[in-house]
Amino acid sequence: MADRVPAYSLARQGIDTGAELHWNLGTAPLVEHAVRRAEGLLAKDGPFVVATGKHTGRSANDKFIVRDAETENSVWWGKTNKGMTPDHFQALKQDFLAHLKTKPELFVQDLFGGSQPEHRVRVRVINELAWHNLFIRTLLVRPDAADLAGFEPEYTIIDLPSFQADPERHGTRSETVVAVNFSEKLILIGGTAYAGEMKKSVFGLLNYLLPQQGIMPMHCSANIGPEGDTAIFFGLSGTGKTTLSADASRTLIGDDEHGWSDTAVFNFEGGCYAKMIRLSPEAEPEIYATTKRFGTVLENVVIDPVTRELDLDDATLAENSRGAYPIDFIPNASAENMGPVPKNVIMLTADAYGVLPPIAKLTPDQAMYHFLSGYTAKVAGTEIGVTEPSATFSTCFGAPFMPRHPSIYGNLLKERIAKGGVDCWLVNTGWTGGKFGTGSRMPIKATRALLNAALDGSLNNAEFRTDPNFGFKVPVSVPGVDAAILDPRGTWADKAAYDETARKLVQQFIDNFAQFEAHVDEGVRQSAPKAA
Repeated sequence: MADRVPAYSLARQGIDTGAELHWNLGTAPLVEHAVRRAEGLLAKDGPFVVATGKHTGRSANDKFIVRDAETENSVWWGKTNKGMTPDHFQALKQDFLAHLKTKPELFVQDLFGGSQPEHRVRVRVINELAWHNLFIRTLLVRPDAADLAGFEPEYTIIDLPSFQADPERHGTRSETVVAVNFSEKLILIGGTAYAGEMKKSVFGLLNYLLPQQGIMPMHCSANIGPEGDTAIFFGLSGTGKTTLSADASRTLIGDDEHGWSDTAVFNFEGGCYAKMIRLSPEAEPEIYATTKRFGTVLENVVIDPVTRELDLDDATLAENSRGAYPIDFIPNASAENMGPVPKNVIMLTADAYGVLPPIAKLTPDQAMYHFLSGYTAKVAGTEIGVTEPSATFSTCFGAPFMPRHPSIYGNLLKERIAKGGVDCWLVNTGWTGGKFGTGSRMPIKATRALLNAALDGSLNNAEFRTDPNFGFKVPVSVPGVDAAILDPRGTWADKAAYDETARKLVQQFIDNFAQFEAHVDEGVRQSAPKAA
């Protein structure tokens, strides 16, 4: 046990507590503590199941960055990155530390954000909940005993779901708060039990630090082919990022957050955080298998309290039910958590308008344009009269986690694509044959066949046409794929309706990109779709 307690104590960080401290516990003891404390239920096949209460996802509107000399000119301030005054943060910190003192026991993990040793950060996480401590230990990179002995944290996260912020005293929007102070290297999370806030706080931290080192931080999954060829998959939630990267024929590097250095694509994490709702043993066998493993943490998955059977199809607690599990639960995961620099970049979109082709080849300029756009479309809502899908543009396929101006990430990506001669593809996992409500979801078999052709290089030899709306190259035929599906306009019964829908989507792209035009060069501006 002694080797798990580092010499660098909480007291040395100015954190005063009389609590019983549980340092760097492994999975089994953390599950035991969580069961003892009635934090959740142990399911029939081994996972620990928890409910997070009213917060079943990130509280994006309750996240703040302290606005001071360090961040004033380095953070992209606006709707996504909202400022908190240093005075408000000091009041919040004072009250956080006072609240911490009331806890009879605390759970502490010393972890790494990032798998490539020269580019990782040392993060200490302090939790009041045992299952939160298990979650973050699962999601981040776990140091070995030698690393732990001399561990000195660079950044600290304190996560207290029982803490309630005071908007007047702390400058928050509600009782929930995620406050990031880059100068003090401290992140305070309160008023929410959703564990994903910790994971994304570390991601935001790396997204702030790594560009200064010339490292491209990415909201993407990544895997390696049999020939040692790395592919990265950008995509917003629901586009297939986790599902498509968990391919039995390829080695998984990671499912969500990575860095692209001069020598490697490296996972920021040591675990995966996958959506569980309606998970299919046929379509996602590797991920489904993790729901029957001890060491998996399931959030907001419905469980029968008597039989302890899971119901992955029941969205009563949340549509965003999630599973956290160590990456080695995926049979073909990379032992190093790293791979070579990529040969292919895939940008995933779920186009609910049914306008985009199932795959298109992008130039480096077009790749930067679509990366900065970060487009996907959500299906029509359940409200009466709402029949149209809604477009979502989340720059860099992860706007909530990007503290710096998007052009910094976009230019890094463009430089690395050009330098490495990387092939770039836009893949639509959304609708075909019409928009949502008329058409049907793109068959996953077709998506996988097109992806395989792109990744093995054979798609580069196909005959291509130029898409009249977006200007990118679209294959005319691909072996094993119904050629009709490759031309989205041809799949619509009403061609005039397709043209009108495409015109509207093109205009939405143009309107959204106006915010970036002054920050990109002419080649990227010329990669915009053309309004009719």
